[in-house]
Amino acid sequence: MTSTMDLLSSNGRTTTGRIAGRTILLALLAAPTALAAQSDENAVVAVVDAYHSALASGDSTTALSLLAEDVTILETGGVEDKEHYRSGHLAGDMRFAQAVPRERSEITVTVSGDVAWAWSTSTTQGRMGDREVNSRGAELMVLSRAGDAWRIRAIHWSSRAVR
Repeated sequence: MTSTMDLLSSNGRTTTGRIAGRTILLALLAAPTALAAQSDENAVVAVVDAYHSALASGDSTTALSLLAEDVTILETGGVEDKEHYRSGHLAGDMRFAQAVPRERSEITVTVSGDVAWAWSTSTTQGRMGDREVNSRGAELMVLSRAGDAWRIRAIHWSSRAVR
């Protein structure tokens, strides 16, 4: 008599071993995919973190190197390409990042092939010159894989004062 865990095939033989073997095989085949996805997520977070670290340290060269040539940046109600950002808001973003502490939530990442999007929220409190800053923000970055590296293709920042 077979146990309730054994299933009978049409020829009367138990199929428990085949089912277990297939389950193990499927798990082994899925493992590299799951590991690759986790590796991609970690790489995306590393790029986002490196970008923010570059801003906070005033390293415009590194910050710009992490942006794709065709990056789109949505900030303060406007849209900028890389050249406009380089000659415009980048210096202000670096001064702000250096002056005002920011506490960011965990980054949530979704990877779909060679494209990923990462979002987080933050609280920023401190002083920027004469101005007291107390705001909550949201950030969305879209990245794409270029060879072995991830590059930021779009950034959208929004914030509001804490009341």
